[in-house]
Amino acid sequence: MQTTSLTALLLLLSGCNNLNNNLNTPAKPKIDETLEIIDNTTLKSISDMTAIAFEWKKVEDPRVIGYNFYRANMHKDGRRLKLIDTVKNKYATHFVDTELEPNTKYVYQISSKAANGVESNTTSAYITQTLPRIVPVSFVQALSDLPNRIKVIWRPHPDLRVEYYKIEKFNSTLNEWNTEEKVKGRLQSEYIDDSLDNNETFKYRVTAYTFEDVSTKPSEVVTAKTKALPMGVQNLAATTTEPKKILVSWDASSTHDVLKYEIHRSSIKSFGFSKVKEVNKNTFVYTDKVDEDGKEYFYKVIAVDKDNLKSSSKIDAVKGTSLNKPGKPTITLAQIQGSKAILNWTAADNRAISYNVYKKTMLNFFESKTEKFTDVRDTRFEDNNIITGVEYRYSIQANDTYGLMSEKTDDASLILPKISVKK
Repeated sequence: MQTTSLTALLLLLSGCNNLNNNLNTPAKPKIDETLEIIDNTTLKSISDMTAIAFEWKKVEDPRVIGYNFYRANMHKDGRRLKLIDTVKNKYATHFVDTELEPNTKYVYQISSKAANGVESNTTSAYITQTLPRIVPVSFVQALSDLPNRIKVIWRPHPDLRVEYYKIEKFNSTLNEWNTEEKVKGRLQSEYIDDSLDNNETFKYRVTAYTFEDVSTKPSEVVTAKTKALPMGVQNLAATTTEPKKILVSWDASSTHDVLKYEIHRSSIKSFGFSKVKEVNKNTFVYTDKVDEDGKEYFYKVIAVDKDNLKSSSKIDAVKGTSLNKPGKPTITLAQIQGSKAILNWTAADNRAISYNVYKKTMLNFFESKTEKFTDVRDTRFEDNNIITGVEYRYSIQANDTYGLMSEKTDDASLILPKISVKK
């Protein structure tokens, strides 16, 4: 290389300083051409990605107390050298220039420095280059169909200088990459992004960092999708004709890994649902035992898969009711004929298979006695066991095939009058 004296480079210098305290203060170097210069043939260097180490043979000139290092980034500055540091001990023969850019050429020139602030001419221009960045992380994969999460895996970086990884996720709203996690350790090779929405797609990339915090280029972008919720059941139905119970039935979910179903119930159609039963994947009917006749409930059935993901609860509920009481009969005739009481009635519906007749005998104003006649198959009842002058009150109740009983009719009051004897 052509030797260039420091004096000749003065017009190219962007600034120098006294020692290290004010590196950006412009000053004109004072040159003493008699000061010994570092032997250029002894100057050697070793490069890393962000640092270059130098070694040289010390000068013997007793006036020298240290060395000035000048540097230029050839990609940005050309050969516009600037004083970057001063080695303050003439016996020192090593210097490390740090915080450099990877894969970049730099030119250096070194001068000897005397106690009075003067310096020698510089060495010849010494051109060297930092090492390139280490290769990006390879074999990155994002795993789909996991519940509420995505797992990112990669092959551990082979370079021993790697200290950690940064995992980034793309924010489509802001159109930018955001750091999600810092994973320490070269041999670590996975990251799980959880608490995600279902059936959503996300993009990731992985960047390795050295112990000096130098990054590789980002890995290739990988895409994955979280698991979708299982499909809901089909043909959900609830009965209205079963006594003391409601049968809820459905067809299976089409999702292959459903393990069970949850039955939710509410007395209100739009809200207030709570789980009342859980059944296995092969069960498609649930019997809800109800103590009341004509009790109304609303039902939803939720499919649950092997990852405990549940089908949407935002579905229409079906209404079921326990069988209501049979209709109350209507008394059409209640009269005394001769010495007996006659009652006729009509059924309110076609469910009645028999009737109960209640006879209340009024003993006095405060007391009464009630008899019950069961399994009356006709819609007519005759009572011969009555006494003149006593009030009897009759009511009718229908029974259906399930043993459900209707409400009683209103009382029909009858009195067998006393027969007056003419004198």
